[in-house]
Amino acid sequence: MSIQNKLNRLKKHMGNPSSTRSVPLPPNDDMSNKIIENGDYWEKFGASPYFFEDDYCIIRKVEYPLDHLWGRYRFDELDIAVNKWKDVKAKHPLHANELQASDLLFFDTETTGLNGGAGNTIFMLGMSQVKDEHVIVHQFFLPGPGSEVALYHYFLNHVKELKNLVTYNGKSFDWPQVKTRHTLIRDFVPSLPEFGHFDLLHGARRLWKDTLPEVKLSVVEREILGVDRIHDTPGYLAPILYFQYCKEGDPTLLEGVFRHNEWDVLSLITLYTHMSNTIQGNKIRTERETFAIARWFESLNEQEKAIEAYKEVLETGITLDSQAKKALAKLYKKQGKIDRAVLFWQELEAENAMDEEPALELSKYFEHTVKDFELALKFADRAFSIWKSKKRLLKKKEEQEKMAFAKRIERLEQRIIHYS
Repeated sequence: MSIQNKLNRLKKHMGNPSSTRSVPLPPNDDMSNKIIENGDYWEKFGASPYFFEDDYCIIRKVEYPLDHLWGRYRFDELDIAVNKWKDVKAKHPLHANELQASDLLFFDTETTGLNGGAGNTIFMLGMSQVKDEHVIVHQFFLPGPGSEVALYHYFLNHVKELKNLVTYNGKSFDWPQVKTRHTLIRDFVPSLPEFGHFDLLHGARRLWKDTLPEVKLSVVEREILGVDRIHDTPGYLAPILYFQYCKEGDPTLLEGVFRHNEWDVLSLITLYTHMSNTIQGNKIRTERETFAIARWFESLNEQEKAIEAYKEVLETGITLDSQAKKALAKLYKKQGKIDRAVLFWQELEAENAMDEEPALELSKYFEHTVKDFELALKFADRAFSIWKSKKRLLKKKEEQEKMAFAKRIERLEQRIIHYS
């Protein structure tokens, strides 16, 4: 069955949700009398041409009410999540700081390939934004390879006040692609805006890489957000359908691509809302999510927020207790709160007979802080015994660690003799 026939079978399932409406765009300048190919179709699809000099692009606009439910969240919950960041007194890559919900532009592209470089063309720029009591989706479509100046002229004028972009892998792919295409036509279009950027892919990896089979947006949507796309056009088909459209001139081929892109930028709203709530602690989060958030704050040197989250793991969790105790001991040692660290090392040493690290840390503590060399030697011997029971792949590292244990034990034995 051809792609065209498959799409025809799905058409009855691909209408706009009842709570949305397509919004016609006003004609620009004095071009309202210009005729474009398939103009009647584009008008019925809620899209309009934008003319620039002798060329044009296609602009589609769709509105959703703020109380529309997308997955497990209504769109108006974005505003609550953004405002809750003001209560988080720590830096974080997704921190909204002084931003408002309307300052966030959720952005995605459709391209002719998955590789970067000048040979890859963006044929659709999609964005969603909270504006005037609605979520508004704008899509900027390239009707032909030679129409990029018109496309980027409209898009860049439209986003010139952009404050913060929100994407999924946009830092590595989508925006670099925009920059590449802009370089080729920069003499004819406005400059690229300066803005902040939240890339939610990095957050998804932090939070769910150990619990999801993969962190593709479609998987995160289904497993985390409760978004179940029915009759979606897979992203890998987008370039194929675009090339077929360029060959045949049939815009109905692209309906599924428009819907797919529209759903992507809507899901980014829900995903940012959910991630914000999870990091802020404003929803029930799993033990593994809490542990991942603690590690995230620790990597940012936000020690108090990390400690707070690690303690939550101890209060509510089971499987990650040991990892949380080790992390807390490490942070307390770093802060100079050695007595607190010792309590965790003692617990870990008693609980886990296969981890040499707590015994080694206790050996250091009794040698350097308490000056009890016999206890220090006892824990050093215990750590070395556990270490010897394990197999290692790197021979050089094994020899280095073995030598370090031997030096420690020999030094402690000499100190015991000296002070006896």
